[in-house]
Amino acid sequence: MIKDFIVQNWTLILVLFAFAISLKMTVFLDKRTIRRMLVMILAVFLLSVAVFAEFRLADSGTHQKVRLVLMAIRYSSTPFILAMVIFTLVKRFRWFIFIPAMAMAAVNIVSIFNGVVFALDASNELVRGPLGYFPYVMAGFYCVFVIYILYARSNKTAAEIVPILFFCFTFLSDLILPFVIGREFSQFFCATISIALFVYYVFSILQLTKKDALTGALNRQAYYADVADEPEEITALVSLDMNGLKVINDSQGHAAGDEALTVLAVCFTRALGRKQSLYRVGGDEFVIVCRRVTHLEVSQLVERIERNVAETKYSCSIGYSYSLDGAKSIDTLLKESDNMMYAEKARYHKANEIEPPKRK
Repeated sequence: MIKDFIVQNWTLILVLFAFAISLKMTVFLDKRTIRRMLVMILAVFLLSVAVFAEFRLADSGTHQKVRLVLMAIRYSSTPFILAMVIFTLVKRFRWFIFIPAMAMAAVNIVSIFNGVVFALDASNELVRGPLGYFPYVMAGFYCVFVIYILYARSNKTAAEIVPILFFCFTFLSDLILPFVIGREFSQFFCATISIALFVYYVFSILQLTKKDALTGALNRQAYYADVADEPEEITALVSLDMNGLKVINDSQGHAAGDEALTVLAVCFTRALGRKQSLYRVGGDEFVIVCRRVTHLEVSQLVERIERNVAETKYSCSIGYSYSLDGAKSIDTLLKESDNMMYAEKARYHKANEIEPPKRK
């Protein structure tokens, strides 16, 4: 039996093992996130054991009560795993994200005795009860919620949308293919979940290498790589520089300075529109790259940034450069936007009677 389990689930075992090793070696995730992901890995492995045992009992036609318990575990597992994905990725969600999954598990447990979700007839065949499709609806609800959260947290770029679509496709296949293929899909059910989780994790780590750890904006390396990619599509650059960061660092400490940068980065990110990406290219310097946008869209972007920053206790200087047909080089755009930004910073220093620092 163990041999048959290993043969049937060898791909799953390898993927989960590789997933666990990569989690132990990564430096991009905090320990709590790693622990939660390891719990997910364990949950998927235990689910594979339960699924294998359930269909073994189905083939033998024995131990109906045990099979019903295993069916309750299988129907309850997918919502729990998806809830764990949300719990792991979004720290603001607490235990209450598991409440719908817990309710579904309670209904499945009750179904062992009254068949409200599933039952077995005299010939040991599955019979769906009045709530027979409810586990799939619940899993679908969690799947849509996960996709929404992942999309909302993304930069809306193809590099982040593609893995989200892959994640969506694999989980939806787990919900739909059992009705198309039948019980044979059970051999791939857990492997599909594990591959979806692992592939999304790999994509996430790749994205983290492009992001600034403090602010969440794309980093300097990502900026150089992205402006070199189809530069003719870049029609505007926006330069942003925080005012007074050195004063905050000197008087309140670097933790306060980091908080200020984080707050401003949120303001900038909230202001972004389509085809606009934010990069942190220096200590208090940010650049927004705009592709195929109009002059009006750039002006509206600057206005949104100014409104957002005005709601905080911080300030920043802004400059931009626009190229109608994308004919200006990146160096020219950056020089023009920096010049406008530094002119605004000079006015800020003069108005506040601050000695300007040496130009970077």
